[in-house]
Amino acid sequence: MEEIRILQLGEEDWNKIYRLPERVRLDYAEYLDGSSMKKNAGKPYDLCFLNRTPRTEEITPLYKMTKVYALFITENVEAAGQTAWLCRCKKAQRIKKTEIQRFLTEEARYYYPKPYGSKINLKDVAVAQGFSGQVKWNGNHDVTFEGEFGEDFRQIGYWRYNAFFNQGEVIDLWLEYSKDTQVSISLEITEFASGSISEVVAHWVFDETDLQDIIQIDSIKTGWAFISICAKGRGKLQLIALHQRKSRGSHGYFLPGGERYVTSDREEAFCYFEPGDLKPPLCVYFSGYKTMEGFEGYYMMKGMGCPFLLITEPRLEGGAFYIGSAKYEQIYVDMIQKYMNELGFTNDQVVLSGLSMGTYGALYYGCDIRPYAVILGKPLASVGDVAANERYHRPGVFPTSLDVLRYQCGNLGEEAVQALNAKFWDKFEGVDWGNTRFIISYMLEDDYDANAYQMLISHIQSEGASVYGKGLRGRHNDNTGGIVNWFLDHYKKVLDEDFGRGRGKK
Repeated sequence: MEEIRILQLGEEDWNKIYRLPERVRLDYAEYLDGSSMKKNAGKPYDLCFLNRTPRTEEITPLYKMTKVYALFITENVEAAGQTAWLCRCKKAQRIKKTEIQRFLTEEARYYYPKPYGSKINLKDVAVAQGFSGQVKWNGNHDVTFEGEFGEDFRQIGYWRYNAFFNQGEVIDLWLEYSKDTQVSISLEITEFASGSISEVVAHWVFDETDLQDIIQIDSIKTGWAFISICAKGRGKLQLIALHQRKSRGSHGYFLPGGERYVTSDREEAFCYFEPGDLKPPLCVYFSGYKTMEGFEGYYMMKGMGCPFLLITEPRLEGGAFYIGSAKYEQIYVDMIQKYMNELGFTNDQVVLSGLSMGTYGALYYGCDIRPYAVILGKPLASVGDVAANERYHRPGVFPTSLDVLRYQCGNLGEEAVQALNAKFWDKFEGVDWGNTRFIISYMLEDDYDANAYQMLISHIQSEGASVYGKGLRGRHNDNTGGIVNWFLDHYKKVLDEDFGRGRGKK
């Protein structure tokens, strides 16, 4: 496990007052200056506690040395003036003196530096002996079991490969599934001691009431967990996904402060907000295709210096283009508007952005937000065409596109292709883009959505809207480095020239 690093500022050294758990290091500072960062190799601390009001000259070092959502202040701190600004920028929280020891003992472990999240592969689901019903794998969307499951719970499927549980780490498990009302299910987990095939460390059974929420496993010993699905009744069960993530306890998802939204269909969406310097614009970044779960672009967006919002989703293999039911799509609109309202920003103080799959989210929800700028790299708009190209021109390169087509439209036929394309263009065409700027880098021989750039130009007819693009030679994934460099250069250009964030600003 990684070491968790804590900075404590005050008149008393907490190393002499409180007990620290293993793998927790507390650096005490009576006073901070510009050289204090050297103690931690220039990196921000995982946690920071203020036990006195910081001096004016300590505000800048503290801003650099603390992470958002990881700053805690005691009753000895007066949150006024620049200290109030620091607390707002870092989303500081009050902590009572009587809670400090408990927090260090029980909660500090959730502030580890590196997040982790993955989906246990559907290809590794095996059918239990004795189940005589029908079983069907539907791409990377689900495994469907149908038939008679019996009057009592019995195993119908399991994952061939065990999950690793590390002593002292808490794991979040979330099961995505859909079933007929006549079917009841449970999730059964047996942990074996590391290096043993017979020593059982723990055994858990979770029923449907338990599965309504994320399951948290706090293993008392390092080992490997065998996971299986049990069912009873008669009908159909769709096993969609089992997500495994390092837990943040009650402090967020993936990152401290990360937010999770889930629909009644068990579909998840996540966002993470940092206030930056509280000045416009709010930069929103939609993650691209990624099989490891979590937020993309954290350091890139943090480097901008302004408020930013990261958005990601874990459906299918690597994402499902941020579209779904009306309730699911409204989640993303509400996310963005929530932080616009918190900052007091208008839509012309918002920039939406993304790369590849993330461009779809930026464009699609740009129709609702109508931002000042939309900055894109390798745009994808006609997802139906992306799926069709997987069948005819790009076999085996991006099969998730076929899963999206089937998931959204029910089949892979030509009518489904056109319907999925229309889902985007019908919404896009009905928007008055006003003075929105579209800044797009694209591949000239793109084998995902070959006509995205030209189609966007032809559909942007609003007076005052502008499009600025740069085409690079190659297929969709041939020059990601060149696309990202152009994307970043023009992102910074918008911030510097249009929002006064250049070095020469007054």
